[in-house]
Amino acid sequence: MSGLIRLRGFIQAMTRLADSGAGEARWLTEGAGLLRGLVAKDDWLPAEMAEAGPTYRQYLLHCDPTERFCVVSFVWGPGQRTPVHNHTVWGLVGMLRGEEVSTEMRPGPVGGPMRPGQVDRLRPGEVVPVSADTYDIHVVENAFADRVSISIHCYGGNIGAIARSVFDPATGAARPFISGYHNKAVPNLWDRSQELAA
Repeated sequence: MSGLIRLRGFIQAMTRLADSGAGEARWLTEGAGLLRGLVAKDDWLPAEMAEAGPTYRQYLLHCDPTERFCVVSFVWGPGQRTPVHNHTVWGLVGMLRGEEVSTEMRPGPVGGPMRPGQVDRLRPGEVVPVSADTYDIHVVENAFADRVSISIHCYGGNIGAIARSVFDPATGAARPFISGYHNKAVPNLWDRSQELAA
């Protein structure tokens, strides 16, 4: 029950930030502070949103009704990684469990290989931003070959329904993709019956 209260409070605070008309700069600072508070404790993520699979998993935890932001659990099995990809919207990545490595990928010469840029190794409680204006193309991987890692992501839209691109690291060639989500239902944050009965 306390876990759902923590997640619900985070979503309510993010909704208030959206209602205030926050621009990207505020999302990447104030939103980052809110996410830092959420990932500071590892007692709230529903078990079904923490299950690893044969590839990394992307579980939707909440999407704002007007798609101003979403909250997603990324579950990385041992050694799993994404393709090189972009986002096209602002994003925040907070580490909940384990560690992950994000490597920025920069375009190389036309038709040539992409070049690695900034590398971030996230540990539990840490939060980093991504932005279409500064640091949008990267590859992400579980830092561990022997255990699961979980990160919580927030994006400035419904990321599972946004047309984005994956890139061939050898040539920089882009191919469109839409990520979708692995779950069919989201956590029920709004049943307060147990809280009220206590």
